[in-house]
Amino acid sequence: MAYSFRSCIPRLLVGALLALPLLGKAQGTVTLTGKISGKTVDTVAVSVRENPLDPKEQITYARVDNRGEFRLALTVNGPTRADLVYGDDVADLYLEPGNAMEVRFKGNDLSSSVRYKGKGAEANTYLSELDERFIENDGFQVLPDNINLYEAPFLSFLDYRRKEEKKFLENYAQDNQLTPAFKQYAQAEIDYSYANDRLTFQDLREQVVATESRLKMSPTFYDFLSEKSLINNPAALQNESYQEFLVNYVHHLAIAGNHQRTDPDFYQVCYDMAKTQLADPVRPIIMGRILQESFRFGHVKQSAAMLENYRSIDTKNQFYPVLQHDFETHKAFAIGAPAPNFKLISSTGDSVTLKQFAGKLVYINFWRTTSGLSLRDLPYAADLAKKFDGKNIVFLNIALDENEPAWKQLVVGKKLPGTHVRATGGMRSAIARAYAIQDVPAYFLLAEDGTFLNTKPKRLSSRAAVDEIKQSFGKASTYSSTLPASSGK
Repeated sequence: MAYSFRSCIPRLLVGALLALPLLGKAQGTVTLTGKISGKTVDTVAVSVRENPLDPKEQITYARVDNRGEFRLALTVNGPTRADLVYGDDVADLYLEPGNAMEVRFKGNDLSSSVRYKGKGAEANTYLSELDERFIENDGFQVLPDNINLYEAPFLSFLDYRRKEEKKFLENYAQDNQLTPAFKQYAQAEIDYSYANDRLTFQDLREQVVATESRLKMSPTFYDFLSEKSLINNPAALQNESYQEFLVNYVHHLAIAGNHQRTDPDFYQVCYDMAKTQLADPVRPIIMGRILQESFRFGHVKQSAAMLENYRSIDTKNQFYPVLQHDFETHKAFAIGAPAPNFKLISSTGDSVTLKQFAGKLVYINFWRTTSGLSLRDLPYAADLAKKFDGKNIVFLNIALDENEPAWKQLVVGKKLPGTHVRATGGMRSAIARAYAIQDVPAYFLLAEDGTFLNTKPKRLSSRAAVDEIKQSFGKASTYSSTLPASSGK
């Protein structure tokens, strides 16, 4: 698989980009009739994402008969990106009300063999040929070889790719009848894949090229962002690359204003920038996207305050219900949420509760004596405990072990530092359920007030763990100082 910026969208957001209807357009019916050569499964489906902030898909199924034929009809809200799904294979679809297409493909190779006829075929044939020429062609992808490039040759590569994509679209449009809506979509894909790759190059290169420091870009590198039509472009609303670009753009503005992702108010700053820098109809979508980031990585009270403010932005109530459900789903493990209390027995026979560590940072390590990864981390846990000896932090090691003698022999025999407790019932114990433990090792960093500070801190074996812990002392009070007054009530 090609390693490119186009595929570097966070996993949390990929699902939300599979199909994005052009909001506000009239509904209409799309009909697909098809023939599958050498069918492998008995159903075919079209998957549509009706709401760009909702991960749920609207899936329409059709039965494939013994001759490999099927007929499928669905309603779409205007021009819509969708997926044609057969077994484990997927092909891009672009649907508009009134489309009536004949679709043919091989049962064991949908994406490469699919062919279209009828109303709407031109757009979908374009997508298929575009994928073959550019997406599956490593020469046009942002791979490690050109991530290693410096600014000038990298821009030369992007400019060449954009020129070739534009030429392909222009030539195809001359020979085929494309609707105005699809031309806008296709042009937006060219423009915003270029903009995304250029905007995120510096960050991605820093992640990929470990042997060099972060590149210092020329003064004109980001000048393309000053083009107003690039930012507020209603014609590109339905294009997923446009929406992804705007999220990256808002992050860029915040960082350019000396706000780092680790700052307690980063998502609040991004939310406010999207509110002031973007225009409707895309503004509520991008503000919603930033809210979803905050639900997962920001402070729970800050997220709640922003969500309440969002009501005045989403005047049609299109997105608020989805966001509210998302917030409720994630708030239990958000920064600032109270960590579940517990009462466990230590290796010395004492009762240990979370509340007794009030006023201290708590680094929790869930582990098992039968887990190789857990055992590998134990020496690092010991080193950290020694490094922070006498500091305002507790290293709490919670064993999810069924075998108490084996656990106690290891902890006591090796004189492991830190606080060691065991949860009766192991992975089925109440504390494992309360902390949603799926596997070990699992780590949590709690603030001095007993709230979550990080549900995925650096591993005990990571060199960065020491710096992260040092930066975490007193951070709960820093978060509190950035909260809106109303959210602290």
